[in-house]
Amino acid sequence: MNPSSAGWIKKLVKEVEKNNRFLKYGEEDFYDSLRSCGFIYGSNLDVVAQVFPKKDLTEEELCKTNLCLSFLYAHSHSNCETPFVASVINFYAAINEIKTSFFDGLLGGKKSNEQLEKIIHKRVQIDANVLTKNFNYFIINALLYIDVLAYMEYLKKESIDVKYIKNLEASIVAISLDVLNSKADKNQYDYSLIRLFESSLRYQDNAQLSYNKALKHIRTPQEKYYVLDISCMATWSDQMIDVKEEQFLEKLGRDLKLDISRVFQSIKTVNHFYTTHKNNIALLSSKNVVQSFYNNSSKMVHKLITRNSKRLYQELKDSKELMVLLTQSTVRDLTSEEQKKVQEQLLDIFKSIPSLAIFLLPGGAILLPLVIKFIPKLLPSAFDENRIEE
Repeated sequence: MNPSSAGWIKKLVKEVEKNNRFLKYGEEDFYDSLRSCGFIYGSNLDVVAQVFPKKDLTEEELCKTNLCLSFLYAHSHSNCETPFVASVINFYAAINEIKTSFFDGLLGGKKSNEQLEKIIHKRVQIDANVLTKNFNYFIINALLYIDVLAYMEYLKKESIDVKYIKNLEASIVAISLDVLNSKADKNQYDYSLIRLFESSLRYQDNAQLSYNKALKHIRTPQEKYYVLDISCMATWSDQMIDVKEEQFLEKLGRDLKLDISRVFQSIKTVNHFYTTHKNNIALLSSKNVVQSFYNNSSKMVHKLITRNSKRLYQELKDSKELMVLLTQSTVRDLTSEEQKKVQEQLLDIFKSIPSLAIFLLPGGAILLPLVIKFIPKLLPSAFDENRIEE
């Protein structure tokens, strides 16, 4: 099976018919298998549950395979009567209601294996167009499990409230921020990432989402396991988990009503995974995980705005209020109400520019502060004429 060639999903389903043992796994065991192969951490190093030998599959091909197998597992454990392929396509159509052009041309027409292959390729292969490898692994692929959680929710009624995804993402960001702040000794890159998360929270629907409110959105066992593991991954950014971080993780486990053994297992697993595979994970081969994230995301945003500057400028000209707010943001802090206006109007503009639809995907809100930072510098001088000095 070659996930880089047409027909791979049909072949994968056929392979599963030969070895469907993983479909009999309990939900916790299957989740743990996703974590062991690296899918939960965004660094896929094996096929989940070793459904078949990974052979020479690349990490991107493993990611596509594990995402598809996760959907297949969820579908097989539901009462959904819609065939698997059509069901996943319908799911992506349901969460695409923000009407971005990211999946433009992929969601209409007959539901087929080829159509789903293109959707998954587009979903996983974001880095091929606009993101660097390291950024892709650290943010986008680590958030792919949100797609799986959302699909599980969708399968209950074959419909989904987009608020579910927004609340889940906002909760993960809020709890991750608390994790980063629990570090006893922070370096400049830890502070950079904390500031980036703090800035990003202003642009969430749940701008004031607290730790306790975030916990209320984490309900199912898989959601709890995932938040705990993402938190463990965040603490491991400096290649160790100190006493304060461990205490925070223990508190998080108690607040999520998880057994303390699950917390210790999660800490042990993240240590084992990154220690064992440090030479095989591009993210960890860089000088610093957070430095890699911050630098690569800055470069990516700079490139996107540069390439789309003319069209972006034309769109901004039609939104005089946004122009004023963006220029003012360079000389003063915007109020909460102004920040919300900037978010809404920027997202409306991004919907009309295909290359900028990336900011509407899971994790994209984290980059909005960088967008605002670069826009005044990269647009024509006429933009600066609107600057309001105070």
